[in-house]
Amino acid sequence: MKILSQHTFIKTTVITISLMGLLACSDDVGKVSLGLFTTKDVVIQAQQDPIVTGVTCHISHVEANLDFSDPSDMSIACRQTGPITDIQLNKIDMSKNGEIVFTKSKSVLFKTLKVRRIYDKEHKSLIYLSYSTKESSGSHHHSLSTVPLYKTQAWQWANQQVLTNN
Repeated sequence: MKILSQHTFIKTTVITISLMGLLACSDDVGKVSLGLFTTKDVVIQAQQDPIVTGVTCHISHVEANLDFSDPSDMSIACRQTGPITDIQLNKIDMSKNGEIVFTKSKSVLFKTLKVRRIYDKEHKSLIYLSYSTKESSGSHHHSLSTVPLYKTQAWQWANQQVLTNN
């Protein structure tokens, strides 16, 4: 019986340490306190686009450590940080709605920060829109960043897209 209890204890300890390690793994690149008498921080995360891997977005948002809901404010800046190819762009959603590429829960009450990628065919650019799914202070907060395809490996592909669909 003692052996089983010891085995269970070791197993539980290994699982706990593993989970703590996963929680410690984060793509946070910055964290700034909003003041001495507040529990709120501005967190900056780096997120690589899962399909267009040559794009990295830096998303800042407020975390309220002792609240059930974080504020809806956010900002986004996306830049080319590697090759952007026609093979990658052939895999993306080309509709006007684009597709969601990142999500982060901001509340226990279903508030989510989402980042959507939309392709602007006419201007040959990728648009990244960050937004909150819940209205706050009478507004759905949002922020926008664009990544032009000019001087990327996908530039010729982008020019062909304009010609073939006009």
